[in-house]
Amino acid sequence: MEWRGRRESNNIEDRRGTGGGGGFGGGGMRIPIRAGGGGGIGLIIILAVLWIGFGINPLSVIGMDDGTTTTSTQTASRQGPGVSGTSDETDNFVAVVLGDTEDVWNARFSQMGQTYREPTLVLFDRQVASACGNATSASGPFYCPNDQKLYIDLAFFRQLQGQLNSPGDFAQAYVIAHEVGHHVQNLLGTLQRTTELRQQSSETDANAISVRVELQADCYAGIWAHDTQQAGFVQDGDVEEALNAASQIGDDTLQERSQGTVVPDSFTHGTSAQRVEWFRRGLTSGDMKQCDTLQGRL
Repeated sequence: MEWRGRRESNNIEDRRGTGGGGGFGGGGMRIPIRAGGGGGIGLIIILAVLWIGFGINPLSVIGMDDGTTTTSTQTASRQGPGVSGTSDETDNFVAVVLGDTEDVWNARFSQMGQTYREPTLVLFDRQVASACGNATSASGPFYCPNDQKLYIDLAFFRQLQGQLNSPGDFAQAYVIAHEVGHHVQNLLGTLQRTTELRQQSSETDANAISVRVELQADCYAGIWAHDTQQAGFVQDGDVEEALNAASQIGDDTLQERSQGTVVPDSFTHGTSAQRVEWFRRGLTSGDMKQCDTLQGRL
């Protein structure tokens, strides 16, 4: 991805080194750190209750970790700045990607006759307090609709490459764009409507609604990728990096990796194939109307 020397967003809040609360809160791109590391269905049920009861938007909650696991980086021809670059370089990269999402969604909302309220991205390490509750790095990147902020511990980028076989800067950008996709849903009223539906549903049905919400965020990430590609900032191999990342974090793939079995009723994000399909749909069409995952069959 062509990002160096480009506009950086000012909507960054750096809380690194400030400490904060512990425990879980908010919804994020939850990744199992190691196979057999604990968690499983019990944790899924607990977080589902928190989600339905308090309007928190959790992503995949497969596996457990204490947030202190050390990862080894793998050599790749196109490593992202979070792996091979300096801390300042990674900060700059994140700010540029967030700036890209601002440009894309400001233009899109303007075309719809609406105003896009830009979210704030909070950088933290190990643990953080949000308006959706407290979270640890093990929760992964997440969006909190209550304060309209994205939260990320940049150590996640090392996990993305080293543990999930998803190298490359565009894979990292996809993660940020996905969380921004949830912000778009929040501004359009989708999160509120689906939260109300989940509160009236069984656990299985609530999970199915969550899958639809997450796949739409993937499609919106694809919309961002489409517009960024049209602007000339996407390089050869970038799209493949994002598609690979979407595949690696499908519920079926994560469950198989972490616990050796797949439990479809517990899916909250969708399968690898679904995540790839909906990101690709946004990317190829560039049409938000093609991102309606809430109607019909997936």
